[in-house]
Amino acid sequence: MSTDNGVADMAGADAAGTEAGMAGTEADAAGATGVANGNGTVSGSTARLQALFEGHRLTPTQRRIAHCMVRRAADAPFLSSVELAELAGVSQPSVTRFAVALGFDGYPALRKHLRDVAPAAEERAAGDGTYNEYQQAVQSEIDNLRHLAALLADPEPVVRAGRLLAASRPLPVLGLRAASAQARGFTYFARKVHPDVRLLDEGGTMLADRVDAAHRAGATALLCFALPRHPREVVEGLEYARDTGLTVVTVADSAFAPVARHSDLLLPAAVGTGLAFDTACAPMLLGRVLLEAMCDALPEAQARLEEFDARAAARGLFVD
Repeated sequence: MSTDNGVADMAGADAAGTEAGMAGTEADAAGATGVANGNGTVSGSTARLQALFEGHRLTPTQRRIAHCMVRRAADAPFLSSVELAELAGVSQPSVTRFAVALGFDGYPALRKHLRDVAPAAEERAAGDGTYNEYQQAVQSEIDNLRHLAALLADPEPVVRAGRLLAASRPLPVLGLRAASAQARGFTYFARKVHPDVRLLDEGGTMLADRVDAAHRAGATALLCFALPRHPREVVEGLEYARDTGLTVVTVADSAFAPVARHSDLLLPAAVGTGLAFDTACAPMLLGRVLLEAMCDALPEAQARLEEFDARAAARGLFVD
């Protein structure tokens, strides 16, 4: 089976060891990566948390707590140990042990550290009602996009993913439930430049059948969009895809997502959690960036686009 492990914060199996910039990950390593902007400083609440987790060997339970904190980055400095335990679905003593594993005397010391490093602007927004809840959701997404921009300072992982996807004929694209819109959008545009893109938006036994069919037809890679809440079928589907010999490229909300251990190359893009339902601006944009990288790796992409435009004009397909 072909594998392409490695991306800072773009994690492979069970993982997160890092090298400089965006770097490789190894199975059974635990931790998370920080992300630097042009000044070498970590940007955003999510990036600060990931930098804090970097280099620490965490147990599966501790990785679950870390994943929860990343998803609730704006709230993390203000959560009690009991609240964090409930959100992560673990015991309160597990939260205490998690804080100690990070080098703190206990959870109160960890929470104090998170409050101390939070920028004054974020504290004002949280404390004085400068933003209403809708504005806060938008500001959270802006933070997620800044974080994504910092990750893309090193484009090599996305370029490598684009080459893997361009070379796969056919190219299966998986996305179930919350991630189905991301997979469908990528597939719609990818079909304009790639000769055979197959949308996998059904779970159950049909998913394994369609993975088999793609592999028999010559597929070498599979692209997956995985967003919370993560369906068990996606995790099982990726495990099956890798067992058949496909290289799995995954766009997920976090390096701690359950799909990480079943991905050869994981590209993270955080989701917004400030509204009743998660928002996914960063994963959508990362999907378009990945599409651009795939186009760059397809010599015939421009010709296919021009052919499509000519046919669309002849058919009067669009009114603008």
